[in-house]
Amino acid sequence: IMDWYSRKVLAWRLSNSMDADFWVEALKEATAKHDTPEIFNSDQGSQFTSGAWIDGLTDAKIKISMDGKGAWRDNRMIERLRRSLKYDCVYLNAFETGLQMRAGIGKWLTYDNSARPHSTHGILPPDEAYESKTEQTRLAA
Repeated sequence: IMDWYSRKVLAWRLSNSMDADFWVEALKEATAKHDTPEIFNSDQGSQFTSGAWIDGLTDAKIKISMDGKGAWRDNRMIERLRRSLKYDCVYLNAFETGLQMRAGIGKWLTYDNSARPHSTHGILPPDEAYESKTEQTRLAA
């Protein structure tokens, strides 16, 4: 779950299924640790159109925004994060177990949030951009 403004990853999970439950848990973690967003944007994948996910957003009073079919532009920040994660972390490491992969991805995401400069905000890493933004710009996707 990413804040669109800062590109900060607020919560994440690793799963080998398309089940929505792990996304609901990530949403709960993100809203417990950070501000509750006004709007949540996602694609139309099965986990994001499931009753559990829709109920999780509705219960948290978060407006739902879903990209149109084939609208890659709307989800480009997440797609860019996934690409960087795959090429800079997953493909460079020979993770043998799910536990190793979870630890490796967690380490990489911590680096990406706290130390890796992002061009979106000059050279600020997402943690700094997130902390410096105003209340009106706090939207997550």
